[in-house]
Amino acid sequence: MQTHHISSEKLTVETIAQIINGHYKIALSDEAKENIVKCRTYLDGKLKNSDEPFYGINTGFGALANIKIPHNQIEQLQHNLIMSHACGVGDEVPPRIVKIMLLLKIQSLSYGHSGIDLATMWRLVDFFNHDILPVIYEQGSLGASGDLSPLAHLSLPLIGKGEVYYKGARIPTEELQAIFKWQPIRLKSKEGLALLNGTQFMSAYGVNLLIQAKKLIQQSGIIAATSLDAFDCKLEPFDKLVHSIRSHKGQVEIAKQISTILKGSKITAQKKNNVQDPYSFRCIPQVHGASLDVINYAESVFITEINSTTDNPNIFPEEDKILSGGNFHGQPLAFALDFLAIALAELGSISERRTFQLLSGQRGLPPFLAKESGLNSGLMIPQYTSASLASQNKQLCTPASVDSIVSSNGQEDHVSMGANAATKCLRVLNNVQTIYAIELLTAAQALEFRKPLTSSETVEKFIGDYRKVVSFNDGDRILQEDIKKTIEFIRTDNQ
Repeated sequence: MQTHHISSEKLTVETIAQIINGHYKIALSDEAKENIVKCRTYLDGKLKNSDEPFYGINTGFGALANIKIPHNQIEQLQHNLIMSHACGVGDEVPPRIVKIMLLLKIQSLSYGHSGIDLATMWRLVDFFNHDILPVIYEQGSLGASGDLSPLAHLSLPLIGKGEVYYKGARIPTEELQAIFKWQPIRLKSKEGLALLNGTQFMSAYGVNLLIQAKKLIQQSGIIAATSLDAFDCKLEPFDKLVHSIRSHKGQVEIAKQISTILKGSKITAQKKNNVQDPYSFRCIPQVHGASLDVINYAESVFITEINSTTDNPNIFPEEDKILSGGNFHGQPLAFALDFLAIALAELGSISERRTFQLLSGQRGLPPFLAKESGLNSGLMIPQYTSASLASQNKQLCTPASVDSIVSSNGQEDHVSMGANAATKCLRVLNNVQTIYAIELLTAAQALEFRKPLTSSETVEKFIGDYRKVVSFNDGDRILQEDIKKTIEFIRTDNQ
């Protein structure tokens, strides 16, 4: 079992994917432990030797910030904060995202600007290493003041409250404590606020989205290449000369990707009767490439975020300062998530158009790719499903980040709505995966009608692997099962 040490070394999307997919353990580096202890020692000394009010440390929260809390009630203040803010509703957050939330919260608290106690950090590390995943709900965060409600649910098990998933079972935290012989953590000053303030809900969704989006953009290439040969398209639009005179990075990369995938194709090499192809084929580099550029932009935003301290107030022991700021505000993430949703939706939009064209009965293909059209409907209705999802994505791409709503009696008067941007972006991604599954189902069917001509070695191997999962459609059957199997196929590593 490999171990990742939490330190100031920058996390990347690839690193997180490796940790989560590889079931790594984590540990605090000596650097992280030193930073945590130094900050905690400074804060304890500051409170002991000063009567100055520090937001959320010895005062109330939000609109109650002007209420001073007596020193003997500071622990109760932090305990109350966790319980009162656990107001999540809706569907449960997927376990994979909860695990990423734990990792990102530990990383953010490790920099020594949050006042967290080392004992609390060890318990969070134990949660991660034992696959103890708190039950968290999708709805409830405004994406400013941090992801308060989701992070409260993440933190409840620390104080012996809430529920967790452990070894596949959903159990009360009291039962978990009995298993591990743990006592609830008694939170010290600032700890509750350090746990609840932060952008780890939005960030975990964003990282998970990027892991999948980067894989999807690769899969979209080979699926689109299969469609290009299935529709007997020209390869001229992918010539590097075309893209050398409009050199958007993503466009150039996608054109090269498609050309490489189709190298050696007998179908591509044959003489074409068509002068031009529809935009959904001809403009793949321009459309897929633009989406790739957005994915890369979104990644740059999230890389900055997951390597930052995002709670409040921030503690600077060396400078002898405790500063109340707004690093919890999710505006950068909200913008990036909305942009990412649009980019993903457009991948789905152009994919659905290719599916439509392949079913149109053009270029020597039978209508709806049925052997006996009329008696059989062939792949007519999967396109309806694809169109429905592409249309729903347009609705989901209304930006969340342009919205705001006043909370906490006007103290928190502008919020990012980044949490809503995150959850709906995941819905868009899931829809696009299904749209691509339907394109693959369709393109593979159409490619059969090009025999004995063959596509490239890359495409033929890809379709050969796919045919082990979904067979050629000889006659009408229940296509929902084919779609489900195809979704599972593209969600696994088949390239």
